[in-house]
Amino acid sequence: MMTMDPILFYLAAALGIASLIDITAFRIPNWLTYSTLAVGISYWGIVRGYEGLLFGLAGATAGIGLLILPYIIGGTGAGDVKLMGAVGSFLGAQGIFIVFIFSCIIGGAYALFLLASKGLLLSTFKRYGRILWCFIITQKFIYIPPTTKEKALKLRFGLAIALGTGSYLVFGL
Repeated sequence: MMTMDPILFYLAAALGIASLIDITAFRIPNWLTYSTLAVGISYWGIVRGYEGLLFGLAGATAGIGLLILPYIIGGTGAGDVKLMGAVGSFLGAQGIFIVFIFSCIIGGAYALFLLASKGLLLSTFKRYGRILWCFIITQKFIYIPPTTKEKALKLRFGLAIALGTGSYLVFGL
């Protein structure tokens, strides 16, 4: 278990607000992500000086770097990328990598639940099975696009980031 530094309560509050806004408005506002990023970097800079400043900057950079490719290909929103960077400014590069893994596991479970709740789980697995089978047979990757119903589903990854961060803080590594 990670030692609970009082500044982590600020992070928890910011993640709670981000989750609520993401669930209700399907966005994470810049005022929240940028201010949280600034608080994280500033805190470590004040507490540990230059070394702390680098710790916060490295975490923020790693957090943004982990989600920038999914953002570029349309798999996540810009708010999610900035939120992951803000979390990284508090937890550093190693911490944000673990948060990323937890968030992806939670986000994957959430996606499966969402597909199942809409009756699309079996058809989605069949579609990916056809893609895999085609690749095995032809040795060529042929993408089969999702149905309109599958495309309409929206995952709130800000919530997954918040839960992944909470998991890291509780269970740590």
